[in-house]
Amino acid sequence: MRIGIFAFTGITMFHLSVPQMVFDEVSRLGLADWETFLFAEESGTIRTAEGYEISGLHGLADARDVDVLVVPSWFTDGRPAGGDVRETLRGAHEAGAVVVGLCLGAIPVADAGLLAGRDAVTHWDAFDLLAARHPELELDESVLYIDHGDVLTSAGTASGLDACLHLVRSRLGSAAANRVARALVIAPHREGGQAQYIERPLPDDSGDDPISRITQWAGRHLGEPLTIGQLAARAHLSTRTFVRAFRAATGTTPAAWVRSRRLDEARRLLETTDRPIDLIAADCGFNSAVTLRQNFTAAFQIPPSQYRRRFRS
Repeated sequence: MRIGIFAFTGITMFHLSVPQMVFDEVSRLGLADWETFLFAEESGTIRTAEGYEISGLHGLADARDVDVLVVPSWFTDGRPAGGDVRETLRGAHEAGAVVVGLCLGAIPVADAGLLAGRDAVTHWDAFDLLAARHPELELDESVLYIDHGDVLTSAGTASGLDACLHLVRSRLGSAAANRVARALVIAPHREGGQAQYIERPLPDDSGDDPISRITQWAGRHLGEPLTIGQLAARAHLSTRTFVRAFRAATGTTPAAWVRSRRLDEARRLLETTDRPIDLIAADCGFNSAVTLRQNFTAAFQIPPSQYRRRFRS
């Protein structure tokens, strides 16, 4: 299998090396005859973000005759892909190649029209940019990669390893993917998505309007029952008026906002304290540890106990 990997001036060495490490390991282990090569918009030399010069790169024309075309990242400013790059991606796809956009590499893949009407994933920090440019996409923060068979996208940075291992697994089977994972000392399959890594800024509650006052108060009383009726009464508004004003101010419903704040507080307590999960559940207003686990896992794709082990300060 011939695999072309797109390189550009400013790409990081990590992003560029991920598909090479995984796919070249297939050949090193004698599992299959896979060949990788680097190409750029123009043949010659690029300079990486770390300042290294990489020479001997192929041009775009050489990327047409590939089995897999990988865009391992993209410019950090999220600039639209140029016409030549878009044409190369479309041409490879039309010729039967699998097109892979790792991390920000999903941006040029989307610009080439290969994700229209499909689910996709990219680095969480680029969700807003990609959604604004391509509103037809359905972006999913709950997964590490999405494979449509002919097009594959992955979440941020290290998720490229998961996506490339998945490609090995889908072509050569689980045993081969496990051998590659063991050789590289990485997990053959990771659970969850990137939602657990997203920094979720709190809405502005510094004002003195009824909604700001109620969000400030609710944030200090997360362990208490916080029904819509109780919040509306405390804001001295009818339930209907309160819900409408709350959505206008925060962009979400009172129930969703309360649940999000409770989950954020649970994350903080899991990271910074040794409190048992059942006490954290009570502190955050969940009826039981089971309810906390269900909501936490649904939101972050990882159980509270595993989250604590991963992110404990």
